[in-house]
Amino acid sequence: RMEGFGYYAMPSGNEYRGSLWDGMFHGKGELLLPTGGSYRAHWDRGVLTQGKYAFADGLEFDEEKWYYCDGYDRRFYTEICSGFKPPGIPQLTNLDPPKIIPEGCYDCGDGFYNPKTRIVVDYKHKFLRNADNDEHEWILRTCRKAWEMTTEHKPKP
Repeated sequence: RMEGFGYYAMPSGNEYRGSLWDGMFHGKGELLLPTGGSYRAHWDRGVLTQGKYAFADGLEFDEEKWYYCDGYDRRFYTEICSGFKPPGIPQLTNLDPPKIIPEGCYDCGDGFYNPKTRIVVDYKHKFLRNADNDEHEWILRTCRKAWEMTTEHKPKP
């Protein structure tokens, strides 16, 4: 069985790097997620005892003191760290520049959604899931959609 410090890749795309004992996570380790986030934790014979989740941009989740993007402060984490952009230059997502959404699709947070096929793919265009009716309606109502027309300047004829 695996013992000592090791690296374990799971079929789901998650990766574990850390201490192992008798084939189980044991001691300090980090679970790396395909979305770019990570969970740094302490394990005891395969059971999580304590840990902290960090998003891909470095923001750590804190259940007690969570001030990011609440009802009173709608700034993105990059705006909190780096400040606002000049007036007239919008910041549409936490990523700057934002991901380019394929034509006719929506950015649903963990990938792109095509309402015609009702399929969600990750940002590398790998299949994630089929959207049910509730998710379909939520995405159409709340998520950012690809532009249907160009916005560049067109000279007068």
